[in-house]
Amino acid sequence: MRAAAQFAGELRDCGALADTAAVRVELFGSLAATGHGHGTLTAVAIGLEGTAPENIEPNDLEESLARIIETGRLKLAGEKVITFSLDGIVLRPLTILARHTNGMKFTALDAGGGELHTDTFFSIGGGFIVRNEPERSGSGDSLAAAVASNPTSTVPYPFTSAEELLALCAVTGLPISALMLANELVSRPESEVRDGLLRIHRVMESSVERSITREGVLPGGLNVRRRAKTWYTTLKAEDPNTDAFFALDWVNLVALAVNEENASGGRVVTAPTNGAAGIIPAVLFYALRYIPALAAASAEVRNDAIVRFLLTAGAIGVLYKERASISGAEVGCQGEVGSAASMAAGGLAELLGGSPEQVENSAEIAMEHNLGLTCDPIGGLVQIPCIERNAIASNKAINAARMALRGDGQHHVSLDQVIETMRQTGADMSSKYKETAMGGLAVNVPLC
Repeated sequence: MRAAAQFAGELRDCGALADTAAVRVELFGSLAATGHGHGTLTAVAIGLEGTAPENIEPNDLEESLARIIETGRLKLAGEKVITFSLDGIVLRPLTILARHTNGMKFTALDAGGGELHTDTFFSIGGGFIVRNEPERSGSGDSLAAAVASNPTSTVPYPFTSAEELLALCAVTGLPISALMLANELVSRPESEVRDGLLRIHRVMESSVERSITREGVLPGGLNVRRRAKTWYTTLKAEDPNTDAFFALDWVNLVALAVNEENASGGRVVTAPTNGAAGIIPAVLFYALRYIPALAAASAEVRNDAIVRFLLTAGAIGVLYKERASISGAEVGCQGEVGSAASMAAGGLAELLGGSPEQVENSAEIAMEHNLGLTCDPIGGLVQIPCIERNAIASNKAINAARMALRGDGQHHVSLDQVIETMRQTGADMSSKYKETAMGGLAVNVPLC
């Protein structure tokens, strides 16, 4: 959606919009292989109308899509009506462009079929896109974008590794969240940082609130039942608030609810990706509800905890983005669910009172035990195994943080080493297991 909107905006800005009669869209590699299941075609159509992901409500998106399908037309850049059909989007799953497996090409055509303007984009995960230039663009409701937007050369505490991050904490005596906050203050005041992170949390909460009111089956043809509403109703009735095991059930529910919302095309926070969007909200829910000092705290204290959690998680996310990948199409699900679990574990460890070394240890534990995780969605849909996998990983993250807090931060495998191992494992992984729906569960479970 972001790439399509950017292309449409360029047509307007360069004066080619008036002459554009049609837009040819080609999807390549994993983006094409799972295009239907991941809602990519829908996103392209809505984006060509000039809409950004963070600026459209789920209900409005559904109405716009229905209009485009029914009329066979869309408003390019919100201005020029052109003929457009989702069936006309060209899928090239076996063609991998040089830069990244998630490639897409847009070409504007005049009434005679002549090319007016063309550009190629790559979706590299977490709402970020790249094109022919090396810089990254994209923001919106992306946790990585919210806390990783500054070049390291301009911030007071630059780091590109966990080792450097820990060294900075040792020298300054600051926790990881405070270092990240100081870096953010280079480009915006503290009030904007806090407001932005609290807005991200509100979007996470709204994903859950919307999901627990909806019933039926998820779209796509697998007939996967929505479970969040039923689980929520039964948990409210059954939880005596004295049984610690119900914490697992509530964490499972939050992760499940967010990912059911994602699977139905609703609004979620890319934290760090859509496929792993339920993990950070679920672990943060656990922190706010089950850390006694936070459960009984004022709104101001709880908001401060949310900010610290997300800043710490963001610092860890920066390391994965810079040193490896958060793209399932590039390194498998270890790069999505694994990195999300690692980020969430680090955030929770800081709220539990962990030292920077314990935070790093918790993040390492969470990823170490997600190494090799494949991305093999049945039917190319972000449903099986993705939804339940978020719930399992959320509890892994909580366990990782609690294990790290039992130690003193000293351990054999560093976070940098496990990130590099993840990168190497992803490079060695067969393309069948990297968001192509050509291996694993995707070929061993019948679609009927």
